Amino acid sequence: MGEKWDRDIEKVYSTSEFVEKLRRLADSLEADERFEIRVAGERVYVPARAEFNVEHEREGEEEELEFQLKWTNR
Repeated sequence: MGEKWDRDIEKVYSTSEFVEKLRRLADSLEADERFEIRVAGERVYVPARAEFNVEHEREGEEEELEFQLKWTNR
């Protein structure tokens, strides 16, 4: 497998696309299976052992809620 480069990409989805991805993620989590998603042309595999957290940020009138999955590649 080739070297992986650092990257920081944010992709905006329609509501229906986002719901579909969340459903697939939930199904993978329930089945204790890895989750596969393509982001900006790169396929990403999230292992079942990933850690999950929710982050909430507020700055003035703006708020942000992030659902994060983190893991280390082995």
